[in-house]
Amino acid sequence: MKTSSALAIMALAASAALPAHARSVVVNQAVTETEVLAAQQGWCKALVDISATGARDGQPAAKALAEKVIDGAYGYQMGAVLFKPTLTTNPQTFRTTRAGALAYFVGGDPAFPQDSGFALKGWTGCKVDNAGLFLAGDSATTMGKVHLTGRDGKTTTVDKTWKFVKDDAGALRIVAHHSSLEYAAR
Repeated sequence: MKTSSALAIMALAASAALPAHARSVVVNQAVTETEVLAAQQGWCKALVDISATGARDGQPAAKALAEKVIDGAYGYQMGAVLFKPTLTTNPQTFRTTRAGALAYFVGGDPAFPQDSGFALKGWTGCKVDNAGLFLAGDSATTMGKVHLTGRDGKTTTVDKTWKFVKDDAGALRIVAHHSSLEYAAR
């Protein structure tokens, strides 16, 4: 059985045989609970900020902010994000593209005619209440409730599952996001 230092020397020797542009640097990509909780708080803050921007400066300003938020928080630059927003219907239930996410958050895209802008609904508060957090090396999955406060002071609670991974630069990205209204028995 080879020791980890012997394996590291073998990997270094193998990478030296590769052209410079093909060499990779391996860094610790482990996701921490602190990073995940900060990402969730950041998501909540961004939702409230987009809502306030929309109310104060209009939909175009909210859209510009939402684009920055999506680019900073989600992993669309890595590939499809498995995004199932709260208030979507067939045939556009799932939003695997950046354009679909942007339309959901701020509306205004004729390709998504049913979207009026979830982030423009006047949210003034957002709080995450995790039921659980599963850390597995370079990924983390959370499940729980998100409590959204409207400008009327009423709270809407949604069930939310997020999966986070780190990109090549070590930034935490949302790669799966499922949200739904709580089940209400009839």
